[in-house]
Amino acid sequence: MTPPFSPDLALSIRPGLPRRKDWRIGCVGAGFIMQDCHLVAYRDAGFNPVTIASRNAAAARDVAARHAIPTVHDTIDALLADPQVEILDVAVPPDAQPEIILKAVKAGKGRLRGILAQKPLAMSSAVARELAKFCADAGVALAVNQNMRYDQSVRGAKDVLDRGWLGEVVLATIDMRAVPHWMPWAEGQPSLSTFIMSIHHLDTFRYWLGTPDRVLASTRPDPRTKFAHADGINLYILEYDSGPRAAAWDDVWAGPCKEGAAGHVGIRWRIEGTEGLMQGTIGWPKYPAREPSTLEFSTLRQPGMWFRPRWDDVWFPDAFVGTMAQLLVAVEQGTEPEISGRDNVDTVRLCEAVYRAARDHVVVELGDRPGEA
Repeated sequence: MTPPFSPDLALSIRPGLPRRKDWRIGCVGAGFIMQDCHLVAYRDAGFNPVTIASRNAAAARDVAARHAIPTVHDTIDALLADPQVEILDVAVPPDAQPEIILKAVKAGKGRLRGILAQKPLAMSSAVARELAKFCADAGVALAVNQNMRYDQSVRGAKDVLDRGWLGEVVLATIDMRAVPHWMPWAEGQPSLSTFIMSIHHLDTFRYWLGTPDRVLASTRPDPRTKFAHADGINLYILEYDSGPRAAAWDDVWAGPCKEGAAGHVGIRWRIEGTEGLMQGTIGWPKYPAREPSTLEFSTLRQPGMWFRPRWDDVWFPDAFVGTMAQLLVAVEQGTEPEISGRDNVDTVRLCEAVYRAARDHVVVELGDRPGEA
């Protein structure tokens, strides 16, 4: 007789931690994502940032004082040459990142063990592929900070899918009605929403379901964003020849809530399968308030019941423990990082496909290699 379904609600949401927590980390960049996310998470995890540099030396000194980082370099090149740095943590705009990675690998020959880059690894899949190969050839582990994969509801959803509790996936959706804070460097980039905001959701769909076979998309400018841009509000559909469909509404306008109208912001996701249903929320729109993301699921294995595991973790900053931890574990074990540079090439390709599909009003096959079109 088959026993009653009794799911283990201690879903796998946290990656393993390295044996060594004292890997010497050099930090490049002193903006919001470094000072309020990376370094807060590293302190909580017991990691070891030893030096920092930024294009703005005064900002680097301020961040070093705030987070008790012992060494501040006046230039990024000086940090890259620092013999104590074993792991490089890069948090700079995407157009500046490739040059820093190339310089770091050359300067750190025989010493540098791993690099945690920001997403996207580069603004084209061709450049991203070259960076991944360059680091691999040099024996430097390269990971890309696709931090939404380490939000606990996204990671918990992956665990439910892997356990097969939903059966075959039919449809997955993400509905975002939230207003990002575009950083000043976003102006002048070739893409706004696709490579800065939608990349989170596109990478999450890849994490859950794999890389799709084709993409349909539409975009329009965001009325709130005053500088010129092509892609603001993004709507896209991902098709899988194996059956699933995925879709997202990345609504960065969310109505005139910032201008005084009553608003309703948030992010909801949902996955439907042949044997179950799963849905949840993403808490980051409430940042800096701590709003844990949520997950709930039902399954034919226990008809008529919802299972609702809960956690206290929040995406910003707690998920950033995971992005650094998986790199350090990969360095220790000599394995490919979970969010490797090679894996991120396909996320960048998917961003290119969405951008091209919306721009040219075409269906883009991922086999078309959209970055080279």
